[in-house]
Amino acid sequence: MVNGMNVVNRAWLVWGLGALSFSYAFFQRVAPSVIVVDLMREFAVSATVLGNLSAIYLYAYAGLQIPIGLALDRWGPRRMLSAAALLAAVGSALFAVSESIGSAYIGRLLVGVGCAVGFVGALKLATHWFPSNRFAFVSGLTMLVAMMGAIAGQAPLAALVGAVGWRVSMHFAAVCAALLAVATWLIVRDRPPDDDTRQTHHAIGMSLSNNLIHVLGGRQNWIIAIYGGAMTAPFLAYAGLWGVTHQMQLYELDRVAAAGSNSLMLIGWAVGAPVGGWVSDRLGRRRLPMTGAAALSLVGWLVLLYMPDLSLTMGRLLLFFIGVGSGAMVVCIAAARERSPAVVSGATTGFINTAMVGSGALLQPGIGYLLDVNWEGAIQNGARLYSLAAFEAALVTLPACAAVAIVAALAIPAKKATG
Repeated sequence: MVNGMNVVNRAWLVWGLGALSFSYAFFQRVAPSVIVVDLMREFAVSATVLGNLSAIYLYAYAGLQIPIGLALDRWGPRRMLSAAALLAAVGSALFAVSESIGSAYIGRLLVGVGCAVGFVGALKLATHWFPSNRFAFVSGLTMLVAMMGAIAGQAPLAALVGAVGWRVSMHFAAVCAALLAVATWLIVRDRPPDDDTRQTHHAIGMSLSNNLIHVLGGRQNWIIAIYGGAMTAPFLAYAGLWGVTHQMQLYELDRVAAAGSNSLMLIGWAVGAPVGGWVSDRLGRRRLPMTGAAALSLVGWLVLLYMPDLSLTMGRLLLFFIGVGSGAMVVCIAAARERSPAVVSGATTGFINTAMVGSGALLQPGIGYLLDVNWEGAIQNGARLYSLAAFEAALVTLPACAAVAIVAALAIPAKKATG
């Protein structure tokens, strides 16, 4: 019994460090949202260029998800998570000392590559260390931990930037990533000590091309990927970049207060992810909670963006519930995993995550482009100032994505797979 308890405790510790890697990734993902004005002024760039500076992290992250999933299936998460965190530390330090937009791009690119392992690596550890009937719940908990990092990248980071500047803040982020790399290497193990599946998994995993064909050949995987991308893109575009600036314009808030409002969306995600996973596991259904999550997001976006004279309190409440709906989409990861053998679980998760993050990578600069198109020429403190009308025109993409997610969810089988 004592040995069993030790294994359980070790499982939570190992998974927890993997989840912290994803939490750090989310911190870096949303950090640009609170330094938008600083970066536009520092590098003298437009919203489109800044959108690409933020999104280059997502380009690297999304583009590597399938290769990382395949590599995790073959070589395991311990080595990859450790090396990735170290690379993220280097990228964050480079970004902090950048004097030109070009070197800032390189720094953010390295951060994106380093952070790309976190989510798939954490779920790969969950696959080996927890029973399959808890996977959706543990996936939700992974998102909850990630949101702690995202929340740290909002009002707390805004306060830190106000006190010491964005460059020192990014140096601090680099130190945190380096410490995480050391802890992961010392503590994390790929599998429990009594796991005897290593040889079988290694033998099957030798054919990476076959694993990739298996993942890409599944029609349901593509539908689930569309759902995940349509649900995640608005969250990444708004909470990850444009939300703070929009809240400042909508309610005439200062940066810290607007970042606090934006954090409510992240808190909602932290609640919705584990609750959505738990409800789905209890119901033995995937489609119903996925559809409900998309519907909640759609209604929330429409009211937040287009209801006139919306109070600050109601706006913040809506951000929370949009976050709840966005977080509950984590069920789609479990839906995809159930339709693939365990040996390609990393590749399957990587494929879905490619769509989820890649959609955000497209929407962040896409919204920036629409803002530039609707820019009325105003400049404040050396940075472009976008009107509320410009934001309303650009952010119509958010409810449109939620509508696509509803259609995709309805095309997924109602019951979870049994195989």
